[in-house]
Amino acid sequence: MKFSLKISLVFGAVSFLTCCKDDFLDRTPLANISDAQYWKSANDLKLYTNGYYNDIRLLPSLADWFQTGIYGLDADLGSDNMIKSTYNSDLNGESVLPASNTNGKWDWTTLRGINYFMDNYRKVTDNATLVNPYVGETLFFRALFYFDKLKTFGDLPWINAPLTTTDSLILQAPRLSRSVIADSIIHDLDRAIALLPGKAAAEPSRINKEIAMLLQSRVALYEGSWEKYHQNTPFGVNGQDGTRFFQKAANAAEGLMKLNTYAIENTGAANGYQRLFNQVDYSNSSEVMFWRKFDLSAGITHHWYLFIPLALDRGVTKSLVDDYLCTDGKPASVSALYKGDNTLNDLKANRDPRLAQTVYFPGDAITTNRPNGQPDAIFQFPDLTSSANVPTGYVLRKGTNTEYFQQSGMGNSTSTQALIYFRYAEALLNFAEAKAELGTLTQGDLDQSINVLRKRVQMPDLRLSSIVTDPKWLFPDLSPLLNEIRRERRVELACEGFRHDDIFRWAAAGKLIRGWQPKGARLAQWGSLFSPETLGKYPVDANGYITPYQKVAALSNGFQFKVNRDYLSPIPTDQLVLNPNLKPNNPNWD
Repeated sequence: MKFSLKISLVFGAVSFLTCCKDDFLDRTPLANISDAQYWKSANDLKLYTNGYYNDIRLLPSLADWFQTGIYGLDADLGSDNMIKSTYNSDLNGESVLPASNTNGKWDWTTLRGINYFMDNYRKVTDNATLVNPYVGETLFFRALFYFDKLKTFGDLPWINAPLTTTDSLILQAPRLSRSVIADSIIHDLDRAIALLPGKAAAEPSRINKEIAMLLQSRVALYEGSWEKYHQNTPFGVNGQDGTRFFQKAANAAEGLMKLNTYAIENTGAANGYQRLFNQVDYSNSSEVMFWRKFDLSAGITHHWYLFIPLALDRGVTKSLVDDYLCTDGKPASVSALYKGDNTLNDLKANRDPRLAQTVYFPGDAITTNRPNGQPDAIFQFPDLTSSANVPTGYVLRKGTNTEYFQQSGMGNSTSTQALIYFRYAEALLNFAEAKAELGTLTQGDLDQSINVLRKRVQMPDLRLSSIVTDPKWLFPDLSPLLNEIRRERRVELACEGFRHDDIFRWAAAGKLIRGWQPKGARLAQWGSLFSPETLGKYPVDANGYITPYQKVAALSNGFQFKVNRDYLSPIPTDQLVLNPNLKPNNPNWD
């Protein structure tokens, strides 16, 4: 079947639009236009590339029922930052080899459309300055597509030509080393960066040069870490240690930083960190680089805020809250300022302000501007009786917009809180980590990266000369500097969906997940507020910490992540039959 019958078949119908400006909601998708009528002007290219922004396989809307945008991903994907009341079976080694592509992971439809553009855009005779941005966008989205596949499957076929018959190349192509695939992704991004306009010249709501630079630093840091930390495992890459990718990550992030087109915002402002994540419009943000807009008048909404204040079956873990430093810059394990965790107020005292802007504590607003003069709803303690369930006792605050209208003021699906895809803080963290991995990080580098983030919340600088030893470092076999950079990344990006990828690229599931029995708050602090029957639903350990999975037989010894198998997903068996060149399957899936 020829792929070129109708241009509109490239991406199909979707119900959400991605944007950074109101005018994006008016972005016209392709109608049913034949090839003979198409590829005439740069506007044709614009109409075609609109499909990328509308493709939720590239830019998920995270707006389905029970979803909470990016703020539930640490629980949904599986990490040590958040959990759900039902344990993540993938982290427990319970995944099975699929017979077919029922989960959609081995889906190449989007790539087909991208490569079709790359094969046809040269037919347009308009000036290159009009054409180049759309070519750059297409290369960016091909990189984004392949990066997701790289994280999922590792070695892959590299397909950069259009498919003239259904899956013909996929049915024959061999898998190339993940290192080669990463090189190809980075090459696409090099080309995209050269073709895309910078922020100032780019059309609002579209991918620009800086966003491509951030994605490149993300890809390179991921692959560099993977190749270094998976050495001598079934997932390692022969002859590679990640160094060249670390250098590329550092260069891409530093190049973005030197452009000075984005900056950390709300520095020193009260609740400035928390406010960054609850806006409906980021058009004027200096930090949020790319985001999805929702619009009630267009019927493009979600219902996150019916759920975030209720926890919706998700809870922040003790592991995460323990990682926040005290306000003297020292770990809680050694700081004289640490007040313990017998109560939420004790836990909050003298801690990095990002903790209190990530987790709910007594006195925080839940719902404001309620109708008919009703007082604001204020958090005092978790509702352990709620059907939504709070599995750890720690309720996520980050990402909460307290406005009544944004929660349930007009019904169940009226929230228009924007969805963040890329923000500048990640570039600073990528830069610092890559330089530390290379052994070239200086105090000056820290001052323009980690310490910029700390200044937002008025935390002490990280100083190379005075890193305080933490007996509870998660990675005691690594340098103090890398431990603190990883801590900073965890804290700054908490509950934004990064932690799963970080654990996997660091080959850290054996340390952080396998054998881990998640814990939450001390239950006794609410002993007088709930009935014995309610409290009995929350198992505790010998120290009184909520231990949600204590009575789950499958987790009697903690999570049983299979470190020699579960870092990569398997290719469905029917695909191996269709294309024997894909064999062997990923390690220990045969």
